[in-house]
Amino acid sequence: MDAKTLKATFREKASKDYRKYFAIDVLEEKGYQRSQCKKCGKYFWSVGERDVCGDPDCEGGYSFIDDSPARPMDYIETWKEFSGAFDGMGYTTIPRYPVVARWRDDTEFVQASIYDFQPHVVSGAVSPPANPLVVPQFCLRFNDTDNVGVSGRSFTGFVMIGQHAFTKKDAFDQEKYFRDIYRWLTEGMGIPRSELVFHEDGWAGGGNFGPCMEFFSRGVELGNQVYILYELTPSGSRELDLKVLDMGAGQERFTWYSQGSRTIYDPVFPTVLDHLYDRSPHSYDFDLFTTFAPHSGMLNADENEDMQQTWADVASRVGTDVTTLREAVMPIAATYSIADHSRSLLFALADGALPSNVGGGYNLRVLFRRAQYFIEKYGIDTTMGELCRLHAEYLAPEFPFSEEALDDVERILKVEEEKYGVATTKARKTVRSLLEKNKVTNDKLIELYDSQGVTPEMVCEQAEQLGVSVSIPPDFYNKVTERQQTSRKEPKEKREFKASLPGTRMLYYECEEDNSFDATVLWTEGNDVVLDKTLFYPEGGGQAHDLGRISGIEVVSVQKHGAVIVHTLEHDPHFSEGDMVKGHIYSERRQALTRHHTATHIINAAARSVLGNHVWQAGAEKTPSKARLDITHYAGLTDEEFERIELLANSYVLKDIPVTKTFMDRDEAEKRYGFRIYQGGAVPGNVLRIVAIDDLDVEACGGTHCSSTGEIGPIKLIRSEKIQDGIVRLEYAAGLQAIRVIQEQSRLVRDAAHVFRVEPSQLVGASERFFTEWKEQRKEIERLKEEVANMKRSTLSSAFVEKDGLRHLVATLEGDQNVLRNTAFSLSGEDTVVVLSNGKLLMVVCGARAQEKGYNANEVIRSYGKGGGNAEFAQGVLTGKLPENGA
Repeated sequence: MDAKTLKATFREKASKDYRKYFAIDVLEEKGYQRSQCKKCGKYFWSVGERDVCGDPDCEGGYSFIDDSPARPMDYIETWKEFSGAFDGMGYTTIPRYPVVARWRDDTEFVQASIYDFQPHVVSGAVSPPANPLVVPQFCLRFNDTDNVGVSGRSFTGFVMIGQHAFTKKDAFDQEKYFRDIYRWLTEGMGIPRSELVFHEDGWAGGGNFGPCMEFFSRGVELGNQVYILYELTPSGSRELDLKVLDMGAGQERFTWYSQGSRTIYDPVFPTVLDHLYDRSPHSYDFDLFTTFAPHSGMLNADENEDMQQTWADVASRVGTDVTTLREAVMPIAATYSIADHSRSLLFALADGALPSNVGGGYNLRVLFRRAQYFIEKYGIDTTMGELCRLHAEYLAPEFPFSEEALDDVERILKVEEEKYGVATTKARKTVRSLLEKNKVTNDKLIELYDSQGVTPEMVCEQAEQLGVSVSIPPDFYNKVTERQQTSRKEPKEKREFKASLPGTRMLYYECEEDNSFDATVLWTEGNDVVLDKTLFYPEGGGQAHDLGRISGIEVVSVQKHGAVIVHTLEHDPHFSEGDMVKGHIYSERRQALTRHHTATHIINAAARSVLGNHVWQAGAEKTPSKARLDITHYAGLTDEEFERIELLANSYVLKDIPVTKTFMDRDEAEKRYGFRIYQGGAVPGNVLRIVAIDDLDVEACGGTHCSSTGEIGPIKLIRSEKIQDGIVRLEYAAGLQAIRVIQEQSRLVRDAAHVFRVEPSQLVGASERFFTEWKEQRKEIERLKEEVANMKRSTLSSAFVEKDGLRHLVATLEGDQNVLRNTAFSLSGEDTVVVLSNGKLLMVVCGARAQEKGYNANEVIRSYGKGGGNAEFAQGVLTGKLPENGA
């Protein structure tokens, strides 16, 4: 049963037995009575009789604008008041989690406050950071990008205030949780009880479900409380042992409602909006926009099949025409979009994400391009970096950003601006050409956005200049982000073993210096063997597996399946369960892998220090001969950055810093070290192995590591390359392998110096002189070639043959491709057919009159060889012999 069906089914069940599933005693105590909405059919609770439930679709829109019954609060004050009130009710306030959800493998960004605690806390495997708790969690959702600004209430980034509790079923106090939120609404926000309407609803997700109570006032949903009580099993529903309270409410909604402002954006971005209006030369029609604002919710792109008609309906309600309305609305909506998108980018980039062409980074680039386009279109004298600093200043009492983080954000945005400028210059020419040819389709629009960053706003602007009609999907940005949903790698196939088979004891953690061990065979099948304990490190975390022997037989592969480690031998060992065996690992290979793995942590720390806090590990591979580390970075490395990383990494080695390896409960590790521990992505399990190199680098990591950085030996960076947008790969060697790389590079320098007959110290100067002389000689050769071609050209100009009223030339000419092409075009005229070859290459040029008479270069070339082109010019290769002056 899918979540939507499960929710509907449970809602119907809960409504029939509502006293069991909702905090009815509290509602009745406060004077509320139950009714059923005559429009949507939902059951709701209100003070006094009502025909409709309070949902904006049933209520007929918002009625709190310019007339809010709540106590006015500014944006920062809203959280301060909320957290203070809940502190008095026994809740602990915790800081927000990063919006980049590195502790999860099923999503890139946090989309709701409950994401902070999934899957480990919600499953009961890990204790929550506090219980009960409240959290101001910044969230990102990109499905509303098209609606931001226009709808008056949509965001790509927002703060979800979370009220959460994780309680054993017998202690779950639903009545208290509801009473607490009710107290906030009536006492904290000052909303009269008669202004509140509570909806009975259901919730389902991830196989769990339960009742949900939504709270509305004057047409706006202020939030909802979800009570996760059950799970769906093959045999039916089962009451959860750990029940979860999940109340989510937008800090933006609370503030908007309390002030009754025309849109949600005005009270949320006061300083940034003032800055944008002040820096813009545009004249804004705020009066008409204010009249439009109560109807703005009708323009929700994903709920609208005919947006043009909806604009007409809204214009009619406002009392103006569509053109006048759009001219008033769109500049202000664009300003709201800039404010929203810049704040979303601030949080995402400060938390370590990067704009790119793939995955979640693609969505961030969408936001940047859209905001940057609006800044340029309306001539606003600002930058995205400047806007992020303004946001940070305003948000500082609730969300302090370090100066280092802000510097990082500004650098990243500056690079994005440069990329955008280069892309749009080319894109505008492409769009104009397509519009003139009337070849702009929805698929083409999305393709252009992906390849060149062409925004729909840019297309509309160019179309208007050309007087061309073009239709843009109202949910364009939703469509492009849907195309870029991150594809998840299929997990490795896990082998199943009998339940009685215990996990393998991992001696490679306990006895790091040993290379031999005795063990008992627990299971065997073909060449595969499971022992009760092993020194063999299995492949994992980018580290290659150990090699060695078991009872004299070569081990060719070691893999971990759950808690069981499987050794694959060179041939069937014919072991039996219970046999005693002796294992031996190859120490030199292990030591090389250990050095390379520890060096990976060191280089990651050095790169972060040199490049900025946006650097995270994006992938790694450690082999005995060398290793590589993929890091998140917005540009290729300069030579200076490359050298600084190498120098800093080696300085860490020389300091001989201790490397500690400890097992720690996940919640304790997160509290102590934060989410930087998830460098390689989400780590399974409730107990993590933490590898700490002082405070330089602390990671959850299962690889083998040196006991101190001094054991790594020298680190030599071999090369760096940008392997994809936002990802830079560093290749390096450590220990003896680094010495070998250095020796090989020295050998190459000596050999090159020998070729030039100079000392190695003079090699650079000698190379420069050689290159300069080579360029000069090449120019001279080209000049001589051209001279010869001119001489040949003058000879060939008199060798044309008259045929069909045209002049034909078929000739052989010495020279390369450029000489052939230039000569062919210089000899051609409107009435000529020119065929030239150097014995291998073939060039054909047909003049305009020749084409009119049926001569097509793309067809003529096939008479002499293979190739292709167009009617005027074709090129290819000669097959056979070229007949001189034979057409």
